[in-house]
Amino acid sequence: MRSIDRDPIFVARGEGAELIDVDGNRYVDWMLSWGPLIAGHAHPEVVEAVSSAAAGGTSFGAPTEAEVDLAAEVVARVPGAEMVRMTSSGTEATMSALRLARAATGRDRILKFAGAYHGHVDGLLAEAGSGLATAGIPASPGVTAAQAADTIIVPWNEPEALPMGEFAAIVCEPYPANMGLVPPQEGFLDKLRELADETGSLLVFDEVISGFRVARGGAQEREGVVPDLTILGKVIGGGVPAAAYAGRRGLMERIAPAGDVYQAGTLSGNPLATAAGLATLHLLDEEAYGRLDALTRSLAEGLETVAAETGVAAQVAWTTGLLTLFFSEEPVHDYEGAKRCDTERYGAFCRAMLESGVYLPPSQFEAWFPSLAHGHSHVERTLDAARSALEALGASSRRGPRRSEALR
Repeated sequence: MRSIDRDPIFVARGEGAELIDVDGNRYVDWMLSWGPLIAGHAHPEVVEAVSSAAAGGTSFGAPTEAEVDLAAEVVARVPGAEMVRMTSSGTEATMSALRLARAATGRDRILKFAGAYHGHVDGLLAEAGSGLATAGIPASPGVTAAQAADTIIVPWNEPEALPMGEFAAIVCEPYPANMGLVPPQEGFLDKLRELADETGSLLVFDEVISGFRVARGGAQEREGVVPDLTILGKVIGGGVPAAAYAGRRGLMERIAPAGDVYQAGTLSGNPLATAAGLATLHLLDEEAYGRLDALTRSLAEGLETVAAETGVAAQVAWTTGLLTLFFSEEPVHDYEGAKRCDTERYGAFCRAMLESGVYLPPSQFEAWFPSLAHGHSHVERTLDAARSALEALGASSRRGPRRSEALR
């Protein structure tokens, strides 16, 4: 919230697609806990599943049937998943997947993309998006030079910039959403698959955001590109802390206790998380994705229309269940394009939307998360608020340049 120059909102409760703050103000929520709540706040089936699981115990430190059932759901849905290991966070899953990749290849270096955020893993914080982009931080104090040296960073969506080299892993968000949503250009993910095959590297898809959101099998199903390892989070826990990494059986069998690559977690795969995850995934059938796609399209096309009618330069990037409104003259194709967006204007827009009862990510570098709980009325309320906010921004720009523009 500091990035848009206002105090945070303290939440009292959530109901479906809406948040209620401690002062009783109600908001249309397009963040939904930054993505996990694809069914909305307090969905009755998810709440019932968690309550029932809790009545039998909250943690065992031992295998449960629900953990196996959730793994089976992942394998049935995600093309690149033959075996699954549960963790408690996306960061932990990323760290574990990269350890496995290094063990399997005998190599140290990782190739990542500018603007991609893969959790707060030390070696991957360089030129990350999300909170670092919001705060304008290139990395983080406490990351050693040795850790940073093993990470090679290249621009997203630039095939000519892809280096040949002996990498342990090529890690990417197939649908990056931590610099705002910046989809891959046609053929780019195929290039990454080819590069991995040519260099003996492992292709790792970070589908913490896109997994189970953009399609039943995530971005890899939509794009027809199968990675060696997949990182999953958010939706897989249905709002309770959970994540996982998955991949080919031959790779995953390297993980202890079956193999020699160590990874463990006291609360990983605990019964509350597996219950919430299973209940959420059971709601995500073909009809649900059809509704989610139609709703996202309606919101995106409405925002495009409102921006055009109010004369405000803006671009809308969207896919099923994900959307970003960029304050930019041109479409955004990479991190440099995202950084050129007018963040001051986004801040003013976001503040105005909050005043109108619409809760957006308080950063130009984050995505909106449409859900199954949103309906036509939520879209209309959002578009009405957006029209008022953009009209005010348009009137402000017609009165004269901002101070920073005048100085130039």
